[in-house]
Amino acid sequence: MADMLVKLYDLNYDEKVFTELKDSKITVRRAKAPEKFIVLNWIKKEFGDHWASECDVSFSNKPISCFIAVDEDKNKIIGFSCFDATSKNFFGPMGVDKNYRGKDIGKALLLIALKSMEESGYAYAIIGGVGPAKFYEKVANATLIENSEPGFYKGILKN
Repeated sequence: MADMLVKLYDLNYDEKVFTELKDSKITVRRAKAPEKFIVLNWIKKEFGDHWASECDVSFSNKPISCFIAVDEDKNKIIGFSCFDATSKNFFGPMGVDKNYRGKDIGKALLLIALKSMEESGYAYAIIGGVGPAKFYEKVANATLIENSEPGFYKGILKN
C-alpha cells in the first residue's frame, strides 16, 4: 500500500460533521492519559497488535496525539486516530468499529488529527500505507506519493 500526502495549509476542516455527530450522542475528542489502556486494549482486540503498538506511542506525545470517538449513550470507544505514532509527520493508524462505519466518524477522526497536526506546525501530513485511498482523497484532498510502496513499513516484523 502506498503513502499519501495532505496539504494541511489547504485543509477543508468541516466543523459541521462534529455537530452532527454530537447530535447523535457521539463525541470525537483527544484521548486522556487515564484512558490509555482502555484505548489500547480496544484497538488490540479490534485491529491487532501493530495498531495498538503504534497508538501506544501517541500517548507519550505532549499533548497526546490520539483521538477517540465515544458513543456517549453506551460510554464506549467506537473509533480512534493517531499521528506522530509510526513516525514523525505521519497520520495513522485510524479505525472505526464495524458497527459504526458509514456515519462520518472516520471523517471526524481524520479531520481532528490533521487539524491538530497543522496546529503543531506541520505544513503537510503523510498518511502511511493507506487502504481506502478514495476516502482520503475525498475528505482531505490527499494525493498518492509515487514510489512509496512498501515505504516505511518495509521489513516490519509480523506475528
